[in-house]
Amino acid sequence: METNANSSNSKPSVSKLRWGIIRRAVLHRAKNADDESQLGMTVVSRKSAKGFNLIPCQLLHQDHDSRDAQLCYTLPIQGSPKLVLTQRVDSSADLSDFEICNRYNIDNTGLVCQWPSEDVLAYFCLSHADMFRSKRVIELGSGYGLAGLAIAAATEASEVVISDGNPQVVDYIQHNINMNSGAFGETRVKSVKLHWHQEETSNLSHAFDVIIASDCTFFKEFHKDLAQITQLLLKNEGPSEAIFFSPKRGNSLDKFLEEIEKNGLLFSVTESYDTEIWKRHQQFMNGDDSWPGYEKDHCYPLLIRITR
Repeated sequence: METNANSSNSKPSVSKLRWGIIRRAVLHRAKNADDESQLGMTVVSRKSAKGFNLIPCQLLHQDHDSRDAQLCYTLPIQGSPKLVLTQRVDSSADLSDFEICNRYNIDNTGLVCQWPSEDVLAYFCLSHADMFRSKRVIELGSGYGLAGLAIAAATEASEVVISDGNPQVVDYIQHNINMNSGAFGETRVKSVKLHWHQEETSNLSHAFDVIIASDCTFFKEFHKDLAQITQLLLKNEGPSEAIFFSPKRGNSLDKFLEEIEKNGLLFSVTESYDTEIWKRHQQFMNGDDSWPGYEKDHCYPLLIRITR
């Protein structure tokens, strides 16, 4: 998620919000040597410690001299290949991360962890594989690219473009594409650095049957750009739609949907869209302590479907 670094309309609150979310993430880390053994499954990804845990993952390799680890994801579709993703081990950020954020006026959330909504997005897409068959698909704000890679591996899409605005994140995406290239069959898969404020996207304009995204409506300052890029990427002819998953978070989602309407697009919001996801949500609401501090407004992703 990002704004135009050269724009005179950039608001100071963008940086404040960006640093706030990174600060919350970096405070959650191992405190002593006894915690080191837990890094593999509790610090590699927020979803492993608190999340819906819909797609099982297993630590394959962790070099303690590196910030990265390899995780193996088992897709919940019989006969589907397993996916190996390289992700950061610790949730801390170093000076170079902050320098890149400031240089490009982008956020760092894609590197902090794999957010729970990404897990829900990937699971939902795999449960509705037919909607992607023979389609051109793009994921926005992809982070490490789990959902896009899962679609590429299991749905027979014609093309999957996995995008993010942070060049560091795009490097991870391309690495993960290369690592799993044998799993994609005839599906074309590529990474793209995509800025949501771009007015010209060359061969990407009005080229996609399906857009997917998870947890991309957090920052209100990005709503206008996200709505505009959604309108720009959806195909003009024939059926096309965007599938977003995002918690409500006060009025943040409502404000984004106002921008969707301003761009002449239609939308629907669904609360209960999958039996298994809803069951786990209810368990968290009823006191399951595997996700401490779970709140529906901030943690449960709603399904937003956007069409022309």
